[in-house]
Amino acid sequence: MLVHGSLTILSINYYHIASNGVPSFFHHHPHLLAVVFTDATVPPDVYWQKLLPNITMPKALEHILPIESQEDVGYGGSKHVWWWHYPYPPPYHPRHAPFIYNYAATQDQLQDDPNVALFFLEKDLQPSKKMNLHFTKTTSEAKFLPRHVADTIPFSSNKLSDILNRFSVEPGSAAALEMKKTVEECEVPAMEGEDKYCATSLERMVDYTTSKLGNNVKVLSTEVSKEESPQQEFTISPEVKEIVGDKRVVCHGQNYPYAVFHCHALHTTKAYLVPMTGADGTKVKAAAVCHTDTSKWNPGHLAFQVLKVKPGTVPICHFLPEDQIVWTSK
Repeated sequence: MLVHGSLTILSINYYHIASNGVPSFFHHHPHLLAVVFTDATVPPDVYWQKLLPNITMPKALEHILPIESQEDVGYGGSKHVWWWHYPYPPPYHPRHAPFIYNYAATQDQLQDDPNVALFFLEKDLQPSKKMNLHFTKTTSEAKFLPRHVADTIPFSSNKLSDILNRFSVEPGSAAALEMKKTVEECEVPAMEGEDKYCATSLERMVDYTTSKLGNNVKVLSTEVSKEESPQQEFTISPEVKEIVGDKRVVCHGQNYPYAVFHCHALHTTKAYLVPMTGADGTKVKAAAVCHTDTSKWNPGHLAFQVLKVKPGTVPICHFLPEDQIVWTSK
């Protein structure tokens, strides 16, 4: 039994795959974490509605909410159970962190397809403009843990051995290296003029963003009409809309066994909602962020090499992958 604040956690049970490849619990799911609470804690989606009653949760967040059920334990009481599913072992999704701006471009980034418009100039956000794009999810889409659970799990580079052991990840494996990278990137100090925070639960993301923007916010993410959209040429529609607001927070999903978002508050940005249509008919409502002051970025950053511009000279923009979120004050 664990006691966390005013909350008593009766059990945290990890169900692993047996040596014969068959899970030792509920063979339908490759890996399960069951967390049983004695108290009627507030589920993450209810917490959202409490703090942001008039704001629709983006699909990118909605579909990674933990699965909750309620079971009768007799004597008029009940227990709350969150089933949290993650692949075993956690998948390795290589990523090159192009949206961390104090890093120089890696060799992998420089070898990526130069025809894909990962970064572009603000002047290119014009109706009928054509761009070669590939809208993807950048993470394994692991689900959120409720805050009361996430807060009991270490999230620190000096606790990495404990973290890997908890999730049965082999030290030195690709998954372990990706988890290590996620934690270490979260510990990198913010750039000048930036405030950053890694949210290990939906509740902590809401708390952080509302502390920076207040509760009167807009929340956007990229939405694609087709589940699997190939790389193709997209044409920007006439209804490009700038999202007016003084301050913004952008949250990037990370590769981790449960949902973690690397959020940073940026005050020298613009946000746009950009409708477009692909060559195969795919409809996209893309969230785009334009950085108006790049003078503090690493001069070797990928954006400068792709666009052939220098730090601090022109606004640099990028579309958000499907699993990333932009918050803006109204």
